[in-house]
Amino acid sequence: MRLKTETDILPVLSPEAMFKTTPITPFGLLIEPNRPDQDIRDLDVDLLRELVWRDRLIVLRGFRTFTGIEAPKDLSDYCERWGEVSVWPFGKVLELVEHNNPEDHIFDNNPVPLHWDGMYRPQVPEFQIFHCVQAPLAGQGGRTTFSNTVQAFEDAPERLRASWGKVTGSYERKMAFYDSKTVSPVIDTHPLRGFPVIRYNEPPREGFGHFLNPPTLEFKGADDEGHADFHGSLREALYSPRNFYAHEWQEGDLVVADNFSLLHGRESFETKAPRHLRRVHVLSNPPLNNSRLVFHE
Repeated sequence: MRLKTETDILPVLSPEAMFKTTPITPFGLLIEPNRPDQDIRDLDVDLLRELVWRDRLIVLRGFRTFTGIEAPKDLSDYCERWGEVSVWPFGKVLELVEHNNPEDHIFDNNPVPLHWDGMYRPQVPEFQIFHCVQAPLAGQGGRTTFSNTVQAFEDAPERLRASWGKVTGSYERKMAFYDSKTVSPVIDTHPLRGFPVIRYNEPPREGFGHFLNPPTLEFKGADDEGHADFHGSLREALYSPRNFYAHEWQEGDLVVADNFSLLHGRESFETKAPRHLRRVHVLSNPPLNNSRLVFHE
């Protein structure tokens, strides 16, 4: 199916659903209201979905969103308009906020390496939808990071593509919500659109601080001498300014990311900073069964 361009699809929207768009460097699209107090629920989700497919990531900023005691349910109800929502043991909405005495890195304030969501789950979500309840203050850190693996692969010289293509990653992780292992080639294929993507859980490295409950990682297909070059060259590509975007949160931001094409992580933030995100996973249509999963409990 040919994806429509912005020129194709914007004119068919009703005036009350229109919005302003600004490209994000190096990828993504910032979407802002064109009238005061515009509600995010008034926007055409089919259009927004097409823009995520085209731009990999959209940031909806300045709209009226989800507040009050019913905000988590209102968010999950909204996400149902994007597709089937993945249900976890905790429900549909994950509260991403620093815990006292956390047992896992997703609930502390240290950096989180690049990875893809759903790698340990029976189904891999197509979209991540994040809603910012509270944002860190200026200078407190906590940006969510994204890497455009499609562009990273396209930019890489053939020798690196060939080298990366020889490597398979084995990832095993146990935490409160699962005990799983997945094995995936580093160079994989987009499950719906057929182009190459990079599937990589970046090993923690110097500067990541005390990394709570890390996964067990193994990379086969590169000899001992080649491993440093493998990780180094891949990180250089994924963190290249052409491929890497770090999102600085503002309260009320809604970010929708293409989990099939991107990797994401988190920068560190000042402990006890007011950083509170809510995250929902939306499955593809039909849902993508995780063929790389070896076991899941």
